[in-house]
Amino acid sequence: QVQLVESGGGLVQAGGSLRLSCAASGSIFNIIFMGWYRQAPGKQRELVAGLTKSGTSNYADSVKGRFTIFRDNTKNMPYLQMNSLKPEDTAVYYCHVKRGSDGLGYWGQGTQVTVSS
Repeated sequence: QVQLVESGGGLVQAGGSLRLSCAASGSIFNIIFMGWYRQAPGKQRELVAGLTKSGTSNYADSVKGRFTIFRDNTKNMPYLQMNSLKPEDTAVYYCHVKRGSDGLGYWGQGTQVTVSS
């Protein structure tokens, strides 16, 4: 069973930056979608940024212009560059990839991002 592991979270002051990485314990073939989600306490998990196999990206309105999702072409895993962080970005961030052959999705265990004011 392939597992995803996120890294790069931590505590940062408002206005700072973090880069999240996602690694897989094995190979996942035919990834058609990769994305980053987040869940703040008491809130539902939401899509922060997504990237399709064709290279189309989409972002939550709250992070447009500040966050960038990109792919590690060697490992075919997503990164999330987060700039100009705000306290409201505080959440657990999850990596997610979806396989095209059967639609199976994989999730990481999450990494905590805390932005202090």
